[in-house]
Amino acid sequence: MNYSETLTYLYNSAPLFQHIGKDAYKEGLTNTHLLDEYFGHPHHKFRTIHVAGTNGKGSCSHTIAAVLQAAGYKTGLYTSPHLIDFRERIRVDGQPISQEFVVDFVEQHRAFFEPLHPSFFELTTAMAFLYFAQEEVDIAVIEVGLGGRLDCTNIIHPDLCVITNISFDHVQFLGDTLAKIATEKAGIIKPQIPVVIGETTPETKPVFQQQAVEMQAPIHFAEEEHFVQQREYTQEGYCLYQTTNYSNLIGELGGFCQEKNTNTILSALHCLKQAGYHIDESHIRKGFSNVCKLTGLMGRWQRLEEHPALICDTGHNVGGISYIVQQLAIQKYNKLHMIIGMVNDKDISGVLKLLPSDAAYYFTQASVQRALPAEKVKELAQTFSLHGEAYPDVQSALTAAKEKATAEDLIFVGGSSFIVADLLKMYHPHQ
Repeated sequence: MNYSETLTYLYNSAPLFQHIGKDAYKEGLTNTHLLDEYFGHPHHKFRTIHVAGTNGKGSCSHTIAAVLQAAGYKTGLYTSPHLIDFRERIRVDGQPISQEFVVDFVEQHRAFFEPLHPSFFELTTAMAFLYFAQEEVDIAVIEVGLGGRLDCTNIIHPDLCVITNISFDHVQFLGDTLAKIATEKAGIIKPQIPVVIGETTPETKPVFQQQAVEMQAPIHFAEEEHFVQQREYTQEGYCLYQTTNYSNLIGELGGFCQEKNTNTILSALHCLKQAGYHIDESHIRKGFSNVCKLTGLMGRWQRLEEHPALICDTGHNVGGISYIVQQLAIQKYNKLHMIIGMVNDKDISGVLKLLPSDAAYYFTQASVQRALPAEKVKELAQTFSLHGEAYPDVQSALTAAKEKATAEDLIFVGGSSFIVADLLKMYHPHQ
């Protein structure tokens, strides 16, 4: 099999949550342990940092990895979902896993894993850990796929755990209250391993405290440490932070949510330094200001064009969208054009009621099975006084928006990671 045939095989034989949702979700770690034993426990061969949370875990994982790379550590990075190419999920020093490794992994080991019927995520986690061991990384930043307690990444023994925040997402698996969701995320807290909590609510804080006490894990609440003192924006759209330790720290990621993320990241880096990691100010400055170049991160308040401005963001639940709406409110533009699509297992009404009613809407759907039909999004949006037309795909929605927008307008594309993925594929057609 070549690379594209191998991907087709993986997507078809191991259910992909990205495409079909809850039917791809496998509860429990049985397969994970069997795969881990078969491959000789590769995650024992490198150090790890484990990152969970509802929103911000991607930005935090990438920025921590960028700082570690800047500090000279050979750094693995495992994240999901991918936007353009599967290989984005597994990187070493920012470089995606090779196509050859993906092909060889399937060809050499399918006789073992096919009878297990693993999920796509179980298989790719095993692939990532094996790849990082073979590449002899010093450390890998491992992002949780879903939840934490029963996530197949939760077999690692990290140097640090990070939980960014808790809001409502994947409630059909993780629970319908913030406390229940926090309990699942808190499942990554390990005995005597420090944990950084980015944000809490009155419901979630006691859950984290109790788990940390049970595990005798030192717990740090980033929001109480106040590393970030002040934030403003540069003309290029970057964040400029004044922090307790660093003045004029430039963050390449310019989203509103990044202030909270930066506080969490600085707390995590402080813990790593206390654990003996050699990270200095120059490494932190380089990592923050070059995170996209160093790690390949895309889709976080990403500006793709000017006149009219075209911005995309992968925020897709109530927590993520609320930041986006705040950020849109401070942008300078004549008229706002919103290209919006969603998937069918999200709190759609919760998101729609946050969106600005004075924008022109272009309702669309992503090229995944879980996509909510554009007409359905349009119908639901009308109950929140959001009006516009439905388009069968992102490309046709963008064409329509560009036809109607003037040079002083702003076109925003989002509502789902998969909408952003379809957009970015138009800008990276050969990946």
